[in-house]
Amino acid sequence: MKCLRLVTGAVVGAVVSAGLVAGAQAAEYPTKQIELIVPYAAGGGTDLVARAFADAANRHLPKAIGVVNKTGGAGAVGLTEIMAARPDGYKVGMGTVEITMLPHLGLARFTVEDFTPIARLNAEPSAVTVNADAPWQTIEEFLAHAKANPGKVRIGNSGTGAIWHLAAEAMAKKAEVSFNHVPYDGANPAVTALLGNHIEAVTVSPAEVSSHVAAGKLRILAVMDEKRSATFPNVPTLTEKGIDVTVATWRGIVVPKRTPKDVVETLRSTARAAADEASFREQLQKMNLTHAYADSDAFKAVMEKDNAFFKELMTELGIAQ
Repeated sequence: MKCLRLVTGAVVGAVVSAGLVAGAQAAEYPTKQIELIVPYAAGGGTDLVARAFADAANRHLPKAIGVVNKTGGAGAVGLTEIMAARPDGYKVGMGTVEITMLPHLGLARFTVEDFTPIARLNAEPSAVTVNADAPWQTIEEFLAHAKANPGKVRIGNSGTGAIWHLAAEAMAKKAEVSFNHVPYDGANPAVTALLGNHIEAVTVSPAEVSSHVAAGKLRILAVMDEKRSATFPNVPTLTEKGIDVTVATWRGIVVPKRTPKDVVETLRSTARAAADEASFREQLQKMNLTHAYADSDAFKAVMEKDNAFFKELMTELGIAQ
């Protein structure tokens, strides 16, 4: 019996010791550099938000965050790497709205449930933009023209099935009009086509047309947001005009599901502090990007809402897989 008690005591002691070591390791997180995977190329909006966030977050962590770009598949390559990473907090990701879109297009093997949201950092609504010399001064006039000329008004987007294409499709559905959707290899080529009068409108973000609006070359007729843009306060929302459509791209920090709660909490508090840094806000402002912080619960609600919205819309359009 004495021998058994000694063995039992040793086992219990080992378990307690292991628990204390695990707790100490969790308390010390992070003990090495964290990789922030960006699923798009360096220099783009998502990359710039990621780097501004990393700079701000590094003031609140004992170990630095390093940004790593993993491109391809319209974001699928990088997002897949984030999903498949070891859930220990040392490989986190810059999640984008494509998390809620690519699975329904059959272009990804992940789903929205494969990610744990940490914090949304930025969001940009779709903006209906036309040439400054276009005959439509209001969104009502533009939609009335589209209704009178079904399928003839050309709207440029950043690719079939991409966020700005779906924004225009959602508006068309609610307004009961039809457009001629013209895909381009990104938002910038679409805006260039608009400037050259090759198309009648684009539905890209305000940030992607702001310099041309400031130069008097383009005019924004409406934004697809719940509230007016701080940059363009005189531009109405579609909701104000009785068209219940809100479509936005967003960027935020996500980790693989099953990441330990204590690690998630550390990342949440770090993200909150980083998003509040004046330097982070200033960097976004310089890039004409909107600071749109949302904690994990609110961010999760956005992801789930968009997931359901895009699944339904893509199915109706016949592009869901």
